[in-house]
Amino acid sequence: MQNIFLPETVAQLTERIAVLQPETKQLWGKMNAPQMLAHCNVAYEMAFENIHPKPNILMRLLVQIFAKSTVCGDKPYVKSQQTAPAFVITGDKDFELEKSRLIGYLKKTAELGEQHFNGKESLSFGKLTSTEWNTMFYKHLNHHLTQFGV
Repeated sequence: MQNIFLPETVAQLTERIAVLQPETKQLWGKMNAPQMLAHCNVAYEMAFENIHPKPNILMRLLVQIFAKSTVCGDKPYVKSQQTAPAFVITGDKDFELEKSRLIGYLKKTAELGEQHFNGKESLSFGKLTSTEWNTMFYKHLNHHLTQFGV
């Protein structure tokens, strides 16, 4: 697993994102390229912005029990698996805006570094280690860039 906190990893991801075009076709799934970028931004919105509600205690417990190992663990995602409601993106999205936002979030993540994230609370999973944050961020983005062949 690459380290999302390193500038060279951010540079590699940014290069992959730069290859995307609004009309790039997905290899699987339902989202188009602008929707996928918006979808990937949700993970960073949850880490940096106060725009998503925290799940209630019961939902949070269920997510921690059933999803945390999938999201924060090393095992790759399976194609077309079900996603959490906050990550479901429909309708038209501005490709350039979503692309710019995602690259900005990646840079901010690297600038803040591992120490900022070590012990930082996730909306859904509680406190995570910097390794868990790295896995969650990198694995998710890599999965969707691969979905679009970049």
